[in-house]
Amino acid sequence: MHIAIAGNIGSGKTTLTSLLSKHYKWDQLQEAVDNNPYLFDFYKDMQRWSFNLQIFFLNSRFEQLLEIRKSGRNVLQDRTIYEDAYIFAPNLHAMGLMTTRDFENYFRLFQNMDAARLGQDH
Repeated sequence: MHIAIAGNIGSGKTTLTSLLSKHYKWDQLQEAVDNNPYLFDFYKDMQRWSFNLQIFFLNSRFEQLLEIRKSGRNVLQDRTIYEDAYIFAPNLHAMGLMTTRDFENYFRLFQNMDAARLGQDH
């Protein structure tokens, strides 16, 4: 079983994920923040680094999904691949922090990855 927790930054996703994983003795997957090579740069220059940051998160979460599927474990995941594609990347684009070209490229990549993960033709 795979349960993912969605929510705003600072809303308590990590805390909830930790509590539920301890209670049910499930594995916990947290958002890749500590090993994210773009996060610091993004906050210094959002327009320059937004695409790179979103690609890193997309790849990281996709790797988590593949690992979850392969392992067959019960997993609670802190943040989903869908939040990036349907909330964060579109918001960066709407705020002018990601170009239309980059956003469209990002979103096509997400759609292809999602279709492949689900075993569907796109």
